[in-house]
Amino acid sequence: MAQLYYRYSTMNAGKSIELIKVAYNYEERGKRVLTLVPSVDDRYGAGVITSRIGIQREAIMVADDTNILELFLSENTKQKVDCVLVDECQFLKKHHVQELVEIVDSCDVPVLAYGLKNDFRNELFEGSYYMLVYADKIEEIKTICWCGRKATMVARIVDGKFVKQGEQVVVGGNDMYVSLCRKHYNDGRLEP
Repeated sequence: MAQLYYRYSTMNAGKSIELIKVAYNYEERGKRVLTLVPSVDDRYGAGVITSRIGIQREAIMVADDTNILELFLSENTKQKVDCVLVDECQFLKKHHVQELVEIVDSCDVPVLAYGLKNDFRNELFEGSYYMLVYADKIEEIKTICWCGRKATMVARIVDGKFVKQGEQVVVGGNDMYVSLCRKHYNDGRLEP
């Protein structure tokens, strides 16, 4: 029986490389994977999932108005889809998550979605909220703060300074965000 998996973490925990590894494992066994990425995440190019260590994989872009269920059904008629993988799922809308649920429940195809849980203000993203509501399995991928504790927060850096206000979605990498433990997020300490 297929399930909806939500695998979350802070920045730099290896979510994208985990997704690429899962895709490889499916394809190595002759299975077809449908890989999706929200169109807002174009840091490494449109329709590309990229790990910070340099491994890439092409993906179909999902816009705010994309119907993922229709996309899946269209791809499934061309060739059977055995698994759906979604990177940066925090950027999904409520209807996207509900469409992923429909793929799992009606088509019996597993969906594994990877993304952040909370933003730099420590608030849930829309996609994260609905993944927490609908996912059958919720798994944390862990990484560490500079102090060695488990990182659970994401800090935004603007002009070298820690900020806790601004637009929720500003796509960036190590130049803009750092993963911190709760203590150092609350203290605003980015390094020793």
